[in-house]
Amino acid sequence: MFDFSMLFQGVATLASSPLALVMAAIGVVIGIFIGAMPGLTATMGVAILLPFTFGMDPLPGLLLISGVFFGGVYGGSVTAILLKIPGTPAAAATAMDGYALTEKGQASLALGTATVSSFIGGTGSVLVLIFLAPVLAGFALNFSAPESFALAVFGLSIISSISGASPVKGLIAGMLGLLVATIGLDPMGGFPRFTFGFPDLYEVPFIPVMIGLFAAAEAFKTMEDPARRLGQAARLGRLLPPWDKLRSVLPTIGRSTGLGVLMGMIPGAGADVAAFVSYNEAKRFSRNPENFGKGELSGVAACESGANACTGGALLTMLTLGIPGDAVTAIMLGALTLQGLQPGPLLFQQHADLVFTLFAGMIFCYVAMLVLGLGLMRVMGNVLKVPPALLTPTILVLCMVGTYALNNSMFDVGVMLVAGIAGYFMQKYGFPASPVVLALIMGPMAEANFRRALSLSNGSLDFLWTRPITVALLALALLTLFLPLLRWLWQRRGSRHRAA
Repeated sequence: MFDFSMLFQGVATLASSPLALVMAAIGVVIGIFIGAMPGLTATMGVAILLPFTFGMDPLPGLLLISGVFFGGVYGGSVTAILLKIPGTPAAAATAMDGYALTEKGQASLALGTATVSSFIGGTGSVLVLIFLAPVLAGFALNFSAPESFALAVFGLSIISSISGASPVKGLIAGMLGLLVATIGLDPMGGFPRFTFGFPDLYEVPFIPVMIGLFAAAEAFKTMEDPARRLGQAARLGRLLPPWDKLRSVLPTIGRSTGLGVLMGMIPGAGADVAAFVSYNEAKRFSRNPENFGKGELSGVAACESGANACTGGALLTMLTLGIPGDAVTAIMLGALTLQGLQPGPLLFQQHADLVFTLFAGMIFCYVAMLVLGLGLMRVMGNVLKVPPALLTPTILVLCMVGTYALNNSMFDVGVMLVAGIAGYFMQKYGFPASPVVLALIMGPMAEANFRRALSLSNGSLDFLWTRPITVALLALALLTLFLPLLRWLWQRRGSRHRAA
């Protein structure tokens, strides 16, 4: 049974530790700016700040890292909404409807909804972490290679739902992404594939490709049409969304929060998968699915609540089982170990006071993110007032600097520019970029787990129909893949009949 006295004691301990509160707030601010910069991710921010926590007490150090983690996941939505430049992979889903709202002059509404949704999703995931950690952690143990493969297939099936007006072009773009995803080292044998002798291609440079497809491609498009502005130059108005708007997306936020927590519990899924899955489910449950991609507010709410809820799910398995849910929690696992704390069931027995104080601090991180996020929006919103003649080259420079900073590699910069040119022509001819990003995320996950499952079953495919979770996910994938296609064909047939 949950011990409320431990949580209250944790809140009291946190309130008496001003240094921990200050570190949490500083971490959130750093995280927001890192997340908003193309090429800089929450993983990089946590890795950079990790050495600074060695001399700190456990609580301030862990809250500094947690603040960077939470702020980094949220910060990517800012430039995704304002400039269609996702600062993080998860924000690529937010850009689809967030930037469309900015073009309609509703940047304030999109930013405010993203901030509130991130707060609700993140806080909800921490509450789940606090109350249901032992129960939900057991569910994650049921996921082995077959279930992870089915999850990846389900993620790939979402391509048809995020393809905009033409599912066929979206599927073509997704196939292109899957082809690019095969470049690198074989997941089982370890030998290079399609690298053409370049060691830099032993791992697919995913972040440079994403920066090129979205940020550089948008800049190239603006260079072609100098009169076109990146974003809406109007001054940001009220940032807190009106109650009627917020109330309309609350069911979506609640559903996406649950999905985000589950995605976070599955090792290897991460915030980007959670964002796309939440977006797809929001579209499935919507009464107006045709509005998605054209400025649908629930699309923004779903992506941000799902991505931020993923943080609590990832921390859940890391703290209770010692299994990190993503790259950031893998680094945090190292931070706990360096502080003399061993994640797992014994952590809750031997250091319960610290754990519950940390939980209270995580909730404070999200409250700080809500307040500071809304406060910093007006500063960040000034980027919309910059003339395109100055903004476009600045964006290209930032793209190159951010890409180079990943691995100190000019090869990555070249990959980014090639992806930017490809993204420009894709925009020009109506091919969406989001399916490429989704395929790059899910493709390696699907291949590695499929081959691992085959190895475990001695070459038999019976794992596809003998494991309940796998069967359910694959059935859901088929439903997700073909329903939008059938709906598109039906609408096309109806329009031909009307024209006749």
